[in-house]
Amino acid sequence: MPLFMDIHKVEGASVQDVAGAHEKDLATQKKHGVRYLKYWHDPKAGKIFCLVDAPSAEAARAVHSEAHGLVADEIFQVEEHS
Repeated sequence: MPLFMDIHKVEGASVQDVAGAHEKDLATQKKHGVRYLKYWHDPKAGKIFCLVDAPSAEAARAVHSEAHGLVADEIFQVEEHS
């Protein structure tokens, strides 16, 4: 399945806010055939990054939309390399 990296621009989000949103994603993802794998939070820049295994960018967006309404500002299909 393709991998996607999304970027949220969210000023003032706390560590707890981000963790709570991620937990809601995990509770919703199966319905859309999606697996949220990891996330990163840069509070100084006001950005959150999510790595997701999803059939499409739209499926990944649907999870965020349904889970908490904080849809990504940008989403990119990525490939993992070591």
